[in-house]
Amino acid sequence: MGRDTLSEMDCPIARTVAVIGDAWTPLILRDIYAGNARFDGIQASLGISRKVLAQRLATLIDHGILDRTPYQDNPVRYHYGLTEKGLELGGVLLAMKGWGDRWTASGSGTPPMEVRHTRCGHLAEPALTCSHCGEPLDPAEISIETLNGAAWPVPLVG
Repeated sequence: MGRDTLSEMDCPIARTVAVIGDAWTPLILRDIYAGNARFDGIQASLGISRKVLAQRLATLIDHGILDRTPYQDNPVRYHYGLTEKGLELGGVLLAMKGWGDRWTASGSGTPPMEVRHTRCGHLAEPALTCSHCGEPLDPAEISIETLNGAAWPVPLVG
């Protein structure tokens, strides 16, 4: 199943994967969130080919996740910034970080990155909460209800 097929599915997860679901895009977004927002800096950080990086950045711009602003004229070089749409993907990256810390830790005992809540100044662990009651969302305590005749009734947790 290709990206085009995913982007046309009546499923928000499939459509999101069609935009950010390759191996490099979340890492590119991670770098930009961390302030590494220039092509050469991202390329050096990831060791990604220039061609692949240019393609991924163009896709993120096309989808309105990033914008770019020139910071040098000759040759033209750009600073990549997150749009409002791009900033919202931060929650996805935080969820991936939390899952990775729990299930794919390197064994060094020290996490490679921490999250600091700038408003209060403390280190924080990302957590999904219910928008209605504020309680933590436990996957064992939620159900997915398909709407509009969606063809993917999937049982979550058995």
